[in-house]
Amino acid sequence: MAVYHGPKCRQCRREGVKLMLKGERCSTEKCAVERRPFPPGARTSKRRRSATEYNNQLREKQKIRRIYGVLEKQFRLYFQTASRKSGVTGENLLQLLETRFDNIVYRLGFAPSRSAARQLALHNHFTVNGKKVNIPSYRVKAGDIIQVREKSANLALIHSSLKAMKECPDWLTVDKVKLNGQVVRVPERGSIPENVQEQLVVELYSR
Repeated sequence: MAVYHGPKCRQCRREGVKLMLKGERCSTEKCAVERRPFPPGARTSKRRRSATEYNNQLREKQKIRRIYGVLEKQFRLYFQTASRKSGVTGENLLQLLETRFDNIVYRLGFAPSRSAARQLALHNHFTVNGKKVNIPSYRVKAGDIIQVREKSANLALIHSSLKAMKECPDWLTVDKVKLNGQVVRVPERGSIPENVQEQLVVELYSR
């Protein structure tokens, strides 16, 4: 299974914004975007890339892809699926990414970041509707119940993450005592907090 193993902070610096790839660390003074607010790489030249229409579209696509932790081929497949569905393609794309299993685990507060949620999912720490699921890209549907397995109920990472969680999205419900959560509905665009311009991605793939 392909996955990016490079420095996460490098990705944030490249996009010039906090992608929250390291959870709470991104909100502290240790955040690389705060300490080094410039793109990674050699800085011997002051020449910068011009902010062309194509470059803006590309950067937005890269930003969304890195936020959700998917590689290029997988992201393109998500876009193709979104474009075949009825409705707004950009919103469909974000809905597909938001209903990934690893993202749901993160949104419910069971993990401090999506990469941590991916790791927990791969290690069989959760069930969906009573069945063991260990595929991070598994698409969760409205009404599905995500439960921490009994053998994993004492994991410190899960409890510390739940304690640090500020609030649960309105399209999800979570029970911090029973360690389970439910997808109430598919999220609308207004319920997705990511500050991205998905329409630029639609324009990029429509060129």
